[in-house]
Amino acid sequence: MLEQPYEYTARALVEPDWRRLPGFAAVTEEQWRSAQWQRVNCVKNVRQLRGVYGDLLDDSFYADVAADQAGRATMSLLLPPQMLNTMVPDAVPTAAAMLADPVRRYMLTVASDRLPGPAASHPYAARDSLHEHEMWAVEGLTHRYPTKVLAELLSTCPQYCGHCTRMDLVGNSTPAVPKLKFDLKPIDRQAAMLDYLRATPGVRDVVVSGGDVANLPFKNLAAFVQGLLDVESIRDIRLATKALMGLPQHWLQPEVLDGMGALAQTARARGVSLAVHTHVNAAQSVTPLVADAARALLAVGVRDVRNQGVLLEGVNATAGQLLDLCFALTDGASITPYYFYMCDMIPSAEHWRVSLDRAQTLQHDIMGYLPGFATPRIVCDVPYVGKRWVHQVAEYDRERGISYWTKNYRTGIERTDDAALDRRYVYYDPIHTLPAEGRAWWATHGSPVLEPVG
Repeated sequence: MLEQPYEYTARALVEPDWRRLPGFAAVTEEQWRSAQWQRVNCVKNVRQLRGVYGDLLDDSFYADVAADQAGRATMSLLLPPQMLNTMVPDAVPTAAAMLADPVRRYMLTVASDRLPGPAASHPYAARDSLHEHEMWAVEGLTHRYPTKVLAELLSTCPQYCGHCTRMDLVGNSTPAVPKLKFDLKPIDRQAAMLDYLRATPGVRDVVVSGGDVANLPFKNLAAFVQGLLDVESIRDIRLATKALMGLPQHWLQPEVLDGMGALAQTARARGVSLAVHTHVNAAQSVTPLVADAARALLAVGVRDVRNQGVLLEGVNATAGQLLDLCFALTDGASITPYYFYMCDMIPSAEHWRVSLDRAQTLQHDIMGYLPGFATPRIVCDVPYVGKRWVHQVAEYDRERGISYWTKNYRTGIERTDDAALDRRYVYYDPIHTLPAEGRAWWATHGSPVLEPVG
């Protein structure tokens, strides 16, 4: 009998032994499970990274990290021990193994990862690639879809992803990207958001994000969510936190679980769906602690825990990698695979991005293995449009890597634009993935040097 293109095997989740890393050799189980210990011992620079790995990694690896931080990096380093421990999880790390590791490839970027020279960025890359700030109804509240808004409550996370789509606002400034700052105080910004939602009953769905809601003192998060629950028109509330994977210890704290249970009880009584959305990109990141945190949230009454990953070359851009991740999520941790986004067109991200054609092939290749409710949709987040399933493209020039998209609603900045529903919106494949003819066309028609990111 012939093998299937993908053979399913049930795999038990494993918490890698952190004591294999020199800097964590003396760390106790109690310390490891402490959210405070995890936060205090985050790696924020190359010196601290060397303190974790010591001589397991050679000087050239540390120099590679330092060169990226001093050059093209759009995000500063911030890595909880939990995340570091999932890199090369089944062995003592070496420099070669670290360079090949999928979690390392997007969380601990090195200069040699990126494409050289101007090729590192697409000519039309932008630091706010989705134009979210243009669609702010009030500061931090993006009103792009007719019935949904995004509330950015803060600009920090417990961990920083190299490919962050909000790299213009989130995190510390880097040499390549001086970060924007909110003008309003958090309490004033949140009050303005709630005022807008009370005055805009056509909005029924709020994604509460940032940054990462795990970085808010829980009482502050609870107060804002309670404010949303008091708005009669709100029917869906989604809390966005990569920390469910990067710092599950936070979500396992008794005071956090008790608070989430109280919010979930109120939401259920008012007919509101309260869900948690996380961001896992590699199967090895799904450990027993992550599963414990997800199931604890479900046990206190959260409606669902869902995953929104990003397609990243060298991380999860094969059907096998995606299916391994989806089964780890749904079988191992009761997390529903929901979306995989094509990586956004931010500066210096071309080494991660895949073409629309590749994304369409991946969507085809993962069908039929997972339950329908747990089969993720692969989507392209098209500037000025929003999420579109990759097969919804209206027209696609594969040679030049230019795709054209339509939409059926006006964003918040197009309410008076008669042409918004007739216009075609453009998205671009990474140039280095194109055939020779396409690369030659871009050499003539593309911008040879990007405008400064800042």
